Amino acid sequence: MIKSMKFINSRLAVFAVLAFFSVKPAFAQEIIPEPAKDSLKPKIAPGTRTKIDGVIAVVGDFVVLDSDIDFSFVELQQQGVPIEGITRCELAGKLMEDKLYAHHAIQDSIIVSDAEVNAEVNQRLDYFTERLGSPQKVVEYFKKKDLETFKSELFEIMKNSKLTEEMRKKIIDGVEITPEEVRQFYNKFKPEERPIFGAEMEVAQIVVKPDVSPAEKQEVIDRLNQIKKDVEAGSSFYSKAVLYSEDRASGASGGYIPVSRKARLVKEFKDAAFSTEEGKISEPFETEYGYHIIYVEKIRGQELDVRHILLKPKVSEESKRKAIEKLTLVRQKIISGELTFADAARSESMEKETRQSGGMLINPQTLDTRFELTKMDPSLYNQISNLKDNEISQPMEDDNPRTGLSYKIMTVTNRYEEHAGDYAKDYTKIKDLALQEKQMREIAKWSAEKVKDTYIKINAEYRDCTFAIDWLKKSAR
Repeated sequence: MIKSMKFINSRLAVFAVLAFFSVKPAFAQEIIPEPAKDSLKPKIAPGTRTKIDGVIAVVGDFVVLDSDIDFSFVELQQQGVPIEGITRCELAGKLMEDKLYAHHAIQDSIIVSDAEVNAEVNQRLDYFTERLGSPQKVVEYFKKKDLETFKSELFEIMKNSKLTEEMRKKIIDGVEITPEEVRQFYNKFKPEERPIFGAEMEVAQIVVKPDVSPAEKQEVIDRLNQIKKDVEAGSSFYSKAVLYSEDRASGASGGYIPVSRKARLVKEFKDAAFSTEEGKISEPFETEYGYHIIYVEKIRGQELDVRHILLKPKVSEESKRKAIEKLTLVRQKIISGELTFADAARSESMEKETRQSGGMLINPQTLDTRFELTKMDPSLYNQISNLKDNEISQPMEDDNPRTGLSYKIMTVTNRYEEHAGDYAKDYTKIKDLALQEKQMREIAKWSAEKVKDTYIKINAEYRDCTFAIDWLKKSAR
């Protein structure tokens, strides 16, 4: 049974790596950029013979190269992912699996829209820009001709990554788990073999946003109207967005955002995009992020190529002082027992996502209210790590690039020490583990069948690897 549990944990670790690459994939498909620094290159002893960027494997219509694995290691290191326990064989197997999914996604006529891919391209480019400092440094790092060439190549990589993701979703789409299956999964393990869940806590907050004066709002609207006039007179919207937009995510790429009816954008933004004619610029409009103007470059049915400029009104020192005073008063009422933290959050908090739940934060990874300390976002951990039971923090500033300046008080509502899984207390987590194991079995079954009728060739150097999939089709011999 211990062996069984280790297998589950190792496969879950592989899925974690898969998830990492699906969001931030290595440049490992048809386009293979070289590492920018000699220190990132494998060290080769003088006189040693080695092939340059050899083919590791062919899976269907796709090729896996040696440089794919090298760059995968570099990417993992840049993300802070420990690589000591990850072998070249494991990454080779993972990359081959990706190619198998992408190949059959095309065979199954799975469609990935350009808008989806462009959204991923921009997110990836923003990540690189943040890490390296500027779009030009990104181009230099990856040794590309210019930014447009880099984006074009990145588009193809991300498209194949999306095909892989959609194929995996299709495979496990109908997989469900029953309470009885969860019970059987849990009962397979002896008490000393049950999964260990790390220390966790639940956190709540009350948020107050400082008021912005009408004069500050009008100043921003006037600036956007002037930018609109300049563009209509011949200036470049792209350049204006790069220079002035306060949307850090899209500003570097000229304010580009793909828009569709299903896009996860605020209603006001989508309404403005779909009500603006192609080639036209909208009037300034407000969202929770600030004030925008939108330029609709291209309309393709229900998909739009849009550029926007975001400006945020400045907050006066007086407004900041009043926000802090309000939170201080709320904090005093909670401490005195006049209000509970949850009731105060429902009546006073200006954060709509948490207000109705009494200020409880939702873990974006698990979608429940518990945060495992070892996996908690560092900024959140720093804010609450020193709080004792029932203690309420002093008002703290939170200048979020997405929602702007706000102030908040926080408290830890519950703590859960590290413990072996308990069927009643940890049912949701145990259910997730059981479902993941069932999904892995379904994926393994699908892969075993597809390998049989897919052209596969593996370099001799990698044929002795222990893969999760029978790539060499030994069982069919």
